[in-house]
Amino acid sequence: MLKGLSTAGLGDVSSLSELVTLASKNGFDAVETTSEQLKTLISDVGIQGAKNFLKEKDILLGAVSLSVEWRKDDVAFNKGIFELVECAEMASELGCKTFFTYFMPSTDQEVIPYFMKLSKRLRLLGRLLAQYDMELALEYVGPHHLRNKWQNQFIWNAKDTLHWVDFIGEENIGIVLDSFHWHTSEETIDTILSLEVHKVKYAHINDARNIPVHDVLDNDRVYPGEGIIDLENFLKAMNTINYQGLITQEVLTIEKPTNSSEVLAERSAQAFRNVFNKAGLI
Repeated sequence: MLKGLSTAGLGDVSSLSELVTLASKNGFDAVETTSEQLKTLISDVGIQGAKNFLKEKDILLGAVSLSVEWRKDDVAFNKGIFELVECAEMASELGCKTFFTYFMPSTDQEVIPYFMKLSKRLRLLGRLLAQYDMELALEYVGPHHLRNKWQNQFIWNAKDTLHWVDFIGEENIGIVLDSFHWHTSEETIDTILSLEVHKVKYAHINDARNIPVHDVLDNDRVYPGEGIIDLENFLKAMNTINYQGLITQEVLTIEKPTNSSEVLAERSAQAFRNVFNKAGLI
């Protein structure tokens, strides 16, 4: 598995170039970024300059968050498609293979029409990204408070997300396997072992506080190894199914961290070493 660093859990990181530098300094393999940060880097140094910078730092552009607003109205979705084409061209030039996005586990809309509308849009997005030899990873969201935030429950676990992926029917669309959502969806090691690895397009790693799972909040996470999620066996199971892709830290917090990004990146690196060592994968 390739170890990735995102800005989630690093406090103030002003740019993609700063994130790449922090990742390189702390032994990560790749970074996760946004379309906006990617565009800014290329605007500043150009495509070739960005290639040279990533090569110099020995860091891969691992994944880009999907900027298209595909969950709301048609106007926003159609506008985002044009922006995605530009971003996909840039990301592909830099060797990136993955866009990822999330969806909420409940909605105020009627479920079946909502499901069909989103499926149609995701099918279009998958086909567009396939033209750049890129994949789209869908992240289900597990916390109970979000399953009940809106009127109707939607999809909130790996099994149903994979059924959705099969319905969409595009080979380059799969799931994000996130340890936090795996935990809050009360999934098991067998859930991971049952996965077809080619459908796992991306992964996140983080941890949860020692409180009842029904009370866990989506934006109250801790660094890997500092909570109660069984990350040792989570990683072992991912290794067993031969997942060789990117696994990136995503630590969302209620309050902004007070330490510097340099200190938090070092903490992140140590967290990765601890959990990977415990799983016997270093």
